[in-house]
Amino acid sequence: MLVRQNVLIVVFFGMVLSGLIYLNNMQCICNQQITEQDLDNCSQQITEQGIIKPKWRQKIIELRSSPGLLYNQPSVVAGRTDVASASPWSAPIIWEGTFDSTLIDSIYKQQNLTIATTVFALGKYTRFVKDFLESAEQHYFVGFRVHYYLFTDQPESIPEVKMGENRSLTIEKVPTMNRWQDISMNRMEKIEQLIENELVNEADYIFCLDIDGKFYGRWGAETLGRLVGVLHPWLFNVPRNQFTYERRPESKAYIPVEEGDYYYAGAAFGGSLKDVHLLTKTCREHLKIDAENSIEAVWQEESHLNKYFLLNKPSKLLSPEYMWRDVNEKSAVIKIVRYTNVPKNYAEVRPNP
Repeated sequence: MLVRQNVLIVVFFGMVLSGLIYLNNMQCICNQQITEQDLDNCSQQITEQGIIKPKWRQKIIELRSSPGLLYNQPSVVAGRTDVASASPWSAPIIWEGTFDSTLIDSIYKQQNLTIATTVFALGKYTRFVKDFLESAEQHYFVGFRVHYYLFTDQPESIPEVKMGENRSLTIEKVPTMNRWQDISMNRMEKIEQLIENELVNEADYIFCLDIDGKFYGRWGAETLGRLVGVLHPWLFNVPRNQFTYERRPESKAYIPVEEGDYYYAGAAFGGSLKDVHLLTKTCREHLKIDAENSIEAVWQEESHLNKYFLLNKPSKLLSPEYMWRDVNEKSAVIKIVRYTNVPKNYAEVRPNP
């Protein structure tokens, strides 16, 4: 009888001890969960390898309209019938007549967004800064917070342009380069570093534009999306076998003749910080691999951008209204020129042919 009591006592204390161990483990798990949640709220997190990665600021955009807002009634049977307004993967293609600016602004201005915008002006390209910034202040995300980041090798040559409320310009000095191709290819790395080092907690979206352009019409919140590409003004209405993709298989930008969706302009792209960071990082890595193999894609970073967009579909496409070839060039489907390349003598402004 005594032996049985002793056994029962041992079993009882064993059960108690097991319970305490279980509770302790549960407490550790809870603490671990709290720690992970705390890390999620930080601007940076440390990975298992000890590398600090950016923690992206991503607002959840709720499509809420202001009470009593008056705008044109939408129609499911009318609208643009001369152009495609959606891609094969259901991404919207933004044309004049496919959105209501009053409604779009009402939705997005409630979000208190900041749009970072990068441009590069090296060498003689500083002559385009004034027109770009002055026209942007009239048409580009009017009523939103905009922070321009201008990369240049000649900070002293940048003219003063009056910025509107909640709009600012930061000038980033970069080394002079002797080939325009090198300037072009270096952009991806600079944008990647800017996002990592400065923009993680400073912006919600980013657009990367060419400085030798000028705004003539609205470029607003209708362009915002997770990953945004712009249809190239010269190639938006030609078959894919005429696209000027990189056709050499040894390049990381290679796209076979039978593949391809659209040809995207390297002069304008954007999206969320996280998605544009991944885009620029991938293109920079692929440009480096090509360079190590002594190959340069036919259109440098634009070729790699097109390869990236082929494999990583944009969530929104902008029509050539947002990157036209010349304000005086006519096309039946272009109802408005919003942003266009400025005519120039490339041999005169570029550092090499």
